[in-house]
Amino acid sequence: MCYLIAKKINDIGSIALRTTHGKNLSEFKRQIERKVGYGEIQLITISRPSAYGEYEPYHFVNTKEDFVKAIEFM
Repeated sequence: MCYLIAKKINDIGSIALRTTHGKNLSEFKRQIERKVGYGEIQLITISRPSAYGEYEPYHFVNTKEDFVKAIEFM
């Protein structure tokens, strides 16, 4: 288990999606990067949100679709 985090550079807070490592995650990240580009949104994978205070507060979403929608409104 891991968390995919999306953070808009220089903004406070981030979006978090609980997921698993692997090919599907890699493909999902590439899909998002193609959609939003590489400039303003940082995508990272972390093991424990509590260990990464610099991305707080977290807004947790339950689905990939919700994750993408939330990024579009960043």
